[in-house]
Amino acid sequence: MPPRDRRLLATLCGLILALCMSVYACRGAAAGVGAARPHLVLFMSDDHTWRDCGPYGARDVRTPHLDRLARDGMRFDAAFAASPTCTPSRSALYTGMFPFRNGAHANHSLVREELRTLPHRLSELGYRVVLAGKTHVGPRSAFPFEYLAGSNVMPPGQNHVLWTDLNTAAVDRLLAEHDRRQPLCLIVCSHSPHVYWPENEGYDPAKIDLPPTLLDTPETRAARCRYYTDVTWMDRQVGEVRDSLDRRGYTDTTLFLYTADQGAQFPFGKWNLYDAGVRAPLLASWPGKIKRGGATGALVSLVDLLPTFIDAAGGKPPQDMDGRSFLPVLLEKTKSHREEVYAAHTGDGQMNRSPMRCIRTARYKYIVNLKPETPYKTHVSDGAGEDGKSYWTSWVRLAETDEKAARVVSRYRNRPAEELYDLKHDPWEQTNLAGPRHAAVLNDLREKLKGWRLQQEEDLNKIPMPEDARKGEIRYAQ
Repeated sequence: MPPRDRRLLATLCGLILALCMSVYACRGAAAGVGAARPHLVLFMSDDHTWRDCGPYGARDVRTPHLDRLARDGMRFDAAFAASPTCTPSRSALYTGMFPFRNGAHANHSLVREELRTLPHRLSELGYRVVLAGKTHVGPRSAFPFEYLAGSNVMPPGQNHVLWTDLNTAAVDRLLAEHDRRQPLCLIVCSHSPHVYWPENEGYDPAKIDLPPTLLDTPETRAARCRYYTDVTWMDRQVGEVRDSLDRRGYTDTTLFLYTADQGAQFPFGKWNLYDAGVRAPLLASWPGKIKRGGATGALVSLVDLLPTFIDAAGGKPPQDMDGRSFLPVLLEKTKSHREEVYAAHTGDGQMNRSPMRCIRTARYKYIVNLKPETPYKTHVSDGAGEDGKSYWTSWVRLAETDEKAARVVSRYRNRPAEELYDLKHDPWEQTNLAGPRHAAVLNDLREKLKGWRLQQEEDLNKIPMPEDARKGEIRYAQ
C-alpha cells in the first residue's frame, strides 16, 4: 500500500475510533458511567414472613446475620410483594410491573416475551447481571441473566426439587474471579425457608411464640420449629454472601438489599393477601450512602426495586413501569413514597383457585375475593404432609370440639366477597369491617382498586383463573 494511502487509512481509523469513544462517553454520561457506579446485590429468600426475624421484633427465631444487616443499614417497615405466590412475585420484581400487566399472574406462568426485564435494563448500563440460586420465572428468553453454574445443589440423601439448596460457595467463586472494574448486579435467591423444612435444630416447641392466626396444637408447634430452623439456615446464607462480599473487596461500593418473595406457607400466609402473605421484609445497606440503624415507614412495593436499581446505577427508570424508584427514601431525601400499594393473586393450578385483589394504605386493607363461592384451599390443607397437612389435620380434629378452632377453620375455608381491616387497631386482620358502618372507607378503597385493575388492563367482566395465564417451561433451579 502506498504511504499516502496508509496515512489516509490511519487517519480514517483514528476518526472512527474517536467517534466510537465519543458515542460511548455520551452513553456513559447519560447512564452515570462517569461516576462510580455501585455494585448491586439482592438477596431474596423464599416464603419468609416479614415478622419472623430479629429486625422485625421476633425474639424466638435466631437471625443474627439479618440483625447485623439491619444495624448496618435501613429497615423498611411497610414493604409489600406484588403477589403472595412465587412466580408472579418474582416476575413482578424483575419486570417492575404488576402481575396482570406483565402476564405472569398465576403461579408457574410466563411473562410476555417482548418485555425488557432486569437483566436487559442493567446490562444496558454496563453491568454484569448474574442470578444465583432459585430461578422460577419464564420464558428464559425474557430473562437473559447469566445463570450461575453450581449455585443450586441437592442435599445428600434427597432427590425432590423442593429440597434444592443454594450453594454460596459458587457465589464466593464468582466474586473472587469477577473483574470489579465492571459493576456487578448479583441476584442471590435462596430456596429457604420454602417447604420442605428440615428437621428441628435447637428450637423448643414449648417456648416459641405462635401468631394469633394459627391454632396452638403440638403439630403446629413442631412445624413452626422446622420452619424456624430453615429461617436460621437462610440467615446463615445471608451471612456467608455478605462475608464473601467483604472478603473479596466489594462491601464499601455495594448497595445490598434483602427481601422475600412472599410470606411463609402457613394458613393465612402464602397464597393470601393478608399482611402475612404479602408484607415483605426489606433491609438495605450501602456504606457511606445509607445511614446505619435507620428505619422507614414509607410504603413501597417490590415492583419498585428494579427502578431503584436503575436509579442507583445512574440510569433513568422507564416511564412505562409500574414501579417507582425509592432511592430518595434510601438516601433520606424523603420520608414517603406511595399512598397505597396493590397486590394480586390468581391461583396455583388446581390446588388453589381463589383469585383475589387488594389495596393497602398505611391504615387500611381492602380485599376483594373474586370467587367467594369456591371453598378456599391450598397445599397446606389439601396437599401432602410436608406441605402442611401434617398439622392442618390437627386443626380439623380440634375444630370438632373447640369453638374457636371451628371459627378459624371456617374462616380459612370460606372467604367473603369483600374484606376490610383497620390495621391500626387490628394488625393481625381478624375483624372484617366490610359493611355499612365503614361505607365511606369501603367505597373509597373499592373505587381505587377498581381503577387500578382497569389500569392494569384487567377485564372486570371476567374472573381470571390460573389456566388463563400464559403457560410454558418454567425452570425452578437451573
